[in-house]
Amino acid sequence: MNWHKTTLEISTRGKGLHDITDRVRAQVREWGVQEGMCFLFLPHTSASLVVSENWDPTARADLETFMERLVPEQDSWYTHDLEGPDDATSHIRAMLTDTSLTIPVDDGNLSLGSWQGIYIFEQRLRPHRRDVLMRVLSVK
Repeated sequence: MNWHKTTLEISTRGKGLHDITDRVRAQVREWGVQEGMCFLFLPHTSASLVVSENWDPTARADLETFMERLVPEQDSWYTHDLEGPDDATSHIRAMLTDTSLTIPVDDGNLSLGSWQGIYIFEQRLRPHRRDVLMRVLSVK
């Protein structure tokens, strides 16, 4: 067994779903992993990782709209605004989703479904640089 690790630096353009599937796949290929498990962790409190539909962009838009409606910006009861008016909402939205993912690797590929992609779900209005800690345990 081999343990591979790196940090992927991802620049987001601000709020929304940002596809990182190709970056993760490329790293698995570069390491030559044929069978194993891919672990992703996002060490941030105002963004998250999600697996979602990657074919129809309206699915992404619907997810973004859902989150906006679930946790609307600038509700009167928010008190946490140290980093700006999106501070409380960013943390609440990120709390509702995941900061880590585990994806099997089979035959040299991520074992995602036909229409699945890996996304950073950025909750901040302005662009950010996000780190994704990537670890892969290779058994072959």
